[in-house]
Amino acid sequence: MPSYFVYIIRCADNSLYTGITTDIARRFAEHQKGGKGAKYTTSHPPVDLVYQKKFPNRSEASAEEARIKRLNRSDKLEFINSK
Repeated sequence: MPSYFVYIIRCADNSLYTGITTDIARRFAEHQKGGKGAKYTTSHPPVDLVYQKKFPNRSEASAEEARIKRLNRSDKLEFINSK
């Protein structure tokens, strides 16, 4: 069973994108290249991977992704800086 990662990318306009994947390097490259990346990162080019955390299964990773996405920007920045 593959491990899952929750990640946060800082985009060129300083916005934050949160996602889930089984392969961070591949997924970040997809975001940078466009096409298979998220629709959001097509118009907000990714710059840095600012957070990542490994989870043993998709269920736990999805719950954490949803929790992070519910945070407002200042709480997300505080969360990133506390890691």
